[in-house]
Amino acid sequence: MVTASQVKDLREKTGAGMMDCKKVLTETDGDMEKAIELLRERGIAKAAKKSGRIAAEGLVEAYISDDKKTGAIVEVNSETDFVAKNEEFKKFVMDVSKQIVEKKPKDVEELLAQESIEVAGKTVQEVLVEKIATIGENINIRRFTRFESNGLVEKYIHGDGKIAVLVNMEKGNSEVAKDICMQIAAARPEYVKKDEVPQERVAKEMEILKAQTMNEGKPEAIAEKIVQGRIGKFYEEICLVDQAFVKDPNKKVSQLLQEENAEIVEFARFEKGEGIEKKEENFAEEVMNQLK
Repeated sequence: MVTASQVKDLREKTGAGMMDCKKVLTETDGDMEKAIELLRERGIAKAAKKSGRIAAEGLVEAYISDDKKTGAIVEVNSETDFVAKNEEFKKFVMDVSKQIVEKKPKDVEELLAQESIEVAGKTVQEVLVEKIATIGENINIRRFTRFESNGLVEKYIHGDGKIAVLVNMEKGNSEVAKDICMQIAAARPEYVKKDEVPQERVAKEMEILKAQTMNEGKPEAIAEKIVQGRIGKFYEEICLVDQAFVKDPNKKVSQLLQEENAEIVEFARFEKGEGIEKKEENFAEEVMNQLK
C-alpha cells in the first residue's frame, strides 16, 4: 500500500506530478530509488534532487586564515530564522569556524570536546550549552569541512549565511578563486572533474539515458550513440570544470582556469538546512485528500 507520505517524498525529490508519483510507487512496490529511476526513464523527472527540501534554520559560515593557507566551512542550526539573525548567535558560528581552522578537530565530537579559543577554561560544548540557555533555542553544530592548501583557500558567503563555499586552489589568485566560489554557489557542482565521478554512478546514468532514448522510439544501435552524446550533459551538470562559467557562459570553467593559470584541488558547498526537513502539519492528509 503506497502511503501519502511516500507520494509527498517522491514528489519533492523529483518535481513529478502527484498521480505520476503514485503510479510508479505502486509499480515498484514503494521502492523510492526504483520509482525515481522509472520517472526519469519515462522523461517525467529529469533528475533526483538528492538533498530534499531545504527547511532548517541557522547559518553556514566560513573562515580563512590571514595567510589564506587554511580555511573551514561550518553549518550551525537553530530552531528559528529569528535566532539566526541574532548577533550573539552569528558570533558563536564565526568563533566555531575559527576554532576549526586553528585547532584541527577531525569531527564534530572532537570539536565539542576541545577547549574554546574564545572562552578560556570552557569546552566548545560548554559554550554551546550556555548559548542554548541564553538564546533560548536548541542550537546544533551539524557539520564542517577544513582545508589546508599549498596555494590558497578562498570563501564566499551568499544570502546572509544561506550558502557558503570554500575552495582550495593549487594555483591562481584570490580574484579567480572568488569567481570559482561564486560559480560553485550558483551552479551546484558535485565534483571538480570527470575522473572523480564514481563509475557506478556513470553506468547507472547511461542505463537511464538508454531507457529514455529507447522509450522515444529509437532503435537500440542508435540509442547507444545518442546516449554517448547525452552523457556529456550529465558531466556538464555535476563537474565544475565542465560547467559554463556563470560570468561568461560562452566559456567553460576549464577555459577560465587555463587562461588564469589556476588549478582547483577541492571545494565544499554548504547550504543552510540541506537535507533537513521541518515537520509540516497535515500535509500527508492534504495529499491523500487530493489523491482521492
